[in-house]
Amino acid sequence: MAMMKIYSHKLRALLYTRPFHSVSSRSFSSSSFENVGFIGLGNMGSRMADNLLKAGYKLTVHDVNCNAMKKYSDMRVSTKQTPFGVAEASDVVITMLPSSSHVLNVYHGPYGLLEGGNILRPRLLIDSSTIDPQTSRRLSASISNCSLKEKRENWESPVMLDAPVSGGVVAAEAGSLTFMVGGSEDAYLAAKSLLLSMGKNAIFCGGPGNGSVAKLCNNLAMAVSMIGVSEALALGQSLGISADVLTKIFNSSSARCWSSDSYNPVPGVMQGVPSSRNYSGGFASKLMAKDLNLAAASAEEVAQKCPMTFLAKNIYREICKDAHETEDFSCVFRHYYSGKNEHN
Repeated sequence: MAMMKIYSHKLRALLYTRPFHSVSSRSFSSSSFENVGFIGLGNMGSRMADNLLKAGYKLTVHDVNCNAMKKYSDMRVSTKQTPFGVAEASDVVITMLPSSSHVLNVYHGPYGLLEGGNILRPRLLIDSSTIDPQTSRRLSASISNCSLKEKRENWESPVMLDAPVSGGVVAAEAGSLTFMVGGSEDAYLAAKSLLLSMGKNAIFCGGPGNGSVAKLCNNLAMAVSMIGVSEALALGQSLGISADVLTKIFNSSSARCWSSDSYNPVPGVMQGVPSSRNYSGGFASKLMAKDLNLAAASAEEVAQKCPMTFLAKNIYREICKDAHETEDFSCVFRHYYSGKNEHN
């Protein structure tokens, strides 16, 4: 029985890491992406949608938040009461949602994108949510089995890309996001100009789900880095060296990283980052906790040892339990290492 379990884990690992080959050599044109649907108008999604409008796309939007919908209807942007309504009006649909359950509900729930069964209007569906790779792969498989209402150019069936982003609200507003894209490479190339109207980078990561894999790994590394920098800066101050001096040393030596030179967690060391404004704004700790939970679950799925993942997950879970879930994740410095965080 134990041997069967080991074999199962190894088989899953191979399935998740094997190179992806497109099922056909067809090439996709982006010329039909004039009508863009956007679902999920939160802090990130609204800014991404605004950049699509600036780029000249004809937009149709949906959100469960009535105030968000009103903002766009006041701008004379078409709004729909259901995801299915967005799908019927769009050549491509982008979703930007909080979690896997929200994504599944938008796709498979009542009046969802797939409400019409096996016949869809959108040629391309792009999910920019941060969700687990398994959900991304299941959605991609279900969409590949659908047919198009109107076949144009080389699009014989709808295609899905998982395209989560990095950069946060500031980059979303500035149109400088990085998209990590999984799926068909042909579809990625067709969608690239659309993605670059919302970001500065679009990186192809391989087959379905690999964009989600890249996003989870990126956030895992970011969380561990932030914890390490916070711990080192707290220890340094406890032993008598100021955070300013220690940061200068980090940034001119081997400890240099984004968490020290661009997003320093110590209040007063760096301006324009969440630590300089009592950890408001930025990337909420509850979202980091969610992403670490996804990374931990994915690691267990393929029997990968990831001790730092589980440690980071527990640290951010404690931060959230202490009612700091809405503060930026760099608050790990102040709340996890309390009493050692005075800026000297």
